[in-house]
Amino acid sequence: MISSLRRSESELDFLKLNVRFYLILCLVIMLGLLSACIREPIDGLNYTKTDVVEIDFWYGLSGHLGETMKEFIDEYNQQQSKVRVVGVAQGNYEKTAQALRASIVRRKPPAVVLLEDQRMQFFANVGALSPLDSLINVNADFHKEDFVDSFLQQGQFKGNTYALPAYGTTQVLYYRKDLFTIAGIKPDTLDTWEGLAKAAKKLTMKNGQEVLVYGWEPIQGPENLIDAAISRGGKFLSADGKTVTIDGRAWIEAWEYFRRAIHEEKTMKVNYGGEGWEYWYATIHDVIQGRAAGYTGSSGDQGELDFSIIEAHIQPSWEGYAGYPRAVAHARALCIPQDVPQVQREAAFEWIKYMTSSEITAQWSIKTGYLPVRNSAMTTDSYQKFAEENPQIMVPYHQTKLATKVFFDPTGGKIYDALKVAAEKVEIQNVPAEIALQEAKETSQGELDKALAGGDSL
Repeated sequence: MISSLRRSESELDFLKLNVRFYLILCLVIMLGLLSACIREPIDGLNYTKTDVVEIDFWYGLSGHLGETMKEFIDEYNQQQSKVRVVGVAQGNYEKTAQALRASIVRRKPPAVVLLEDQRMQFFANVGALSPLDSLINVNADFHKEDFVDSFLQQGQFKGNTYALPAYGTTQVLYYRKDLFTIAGIKPDTLDTWEGLAKAAKKLTMKNGQEVLVYGWEPIQGPENLIDAAISRGGKFLSADGKTVTIDGRAWIEAWEYFRRAIHEEKTMKVNYGGEGWEYWYATIHDVIQGRAAGYTGSSGDQGELDFSIIEAHIQPSWEGYAGYPRAVAHARALCIPQDVPQVQREAAFEWIKYMTSSEITAQWSIKTGYLPVRNSAMTTDSYQKFAEENPQIMVPYHQTKLATKVFFDPTGGKIYDALKVAAEKVEIQNVPAEIALQEAKETSQGELDKALAGGDSL
């Protein structure tokens, strides 16, 4: 019996050894299968892992523009398997910048962000953006020289490229063809600000004190007012860069023109308030629905407009000031923040390459009205065919020939912020332009003095 027990124990030990052997064998096989599933390094991206690289892309677009951006993101994700772009829509450009600032402080920024030029310049100036030159230089087919120079320059600082333009924009005039015809007003009346004021007065329809149709609607905010001041010879700073000059005569006269039209003559109106771009869309709807005869808006509004009833026109000049720029040509730029890991930086640049490629920037322009950022885009068959059938798309392009580049705010956006407050006072609160601009000058002069003494910081 004892020998039988010993034999059973020996058999049990043998079984245990077999079980251990098979467990180890299964583990080895599983590890082999897993290693076989690991991808080879992806062309253009220096990494090896099982999943595609997922990157967050922040942008401040909504409505038609937001939907169009989502379409482009979806198309990119479907076309390739290297990178997955996760679009994160913000309320507008300003809210995008605010969210980016907070994410940088937390050291958790998105891999790519779309910024308006003034905000982009601030983040680049304080070292919050990653230079793109090394990524550009290793891509022989990128052809940086093909970019529209005025847009490309806005992302270049101290010999480095910190941003690449996704699209260009400038403010142009949009008017109702039927209302102009009924009132007997010719389109060339819009060639001067004085002519626009006369047209607005003639186009305004009232029932007693109630305004049924406004002659014109500027977009609320400083942009339209800045364009008008620059076209009258206004400057932001003195020649030596030490004095803020936004309270000069050119600024006061241009801004007072709008205050009088809005609050005294009541031939113009501004929409304001609401979430995100709500005030902007309210202005567009006023014109489409016949509550206003025209408005000053973005080249990117064209996707929202019905050009069977609406026409586009370049911004006016002031009488006697025809040689001055008529507007500012802006770039909306794609940036990679600092603290983004190298693998994500490379993936982010793949997305930037796609969005700034000749055919894609042409398609973006066709669908939105924004300006393409590559010279070659305008020679593509799709763009030339669309421009022939839709000549309004060329109006912003013609205006860029008369425009000036964006002012670099050495205070990190504080001068623009002061002008935003001043615009609200003039357009909404009926504060005389001279008072509002003097207050803005005092505020921004203090910020300029600080910047000249110590520089910007987050």
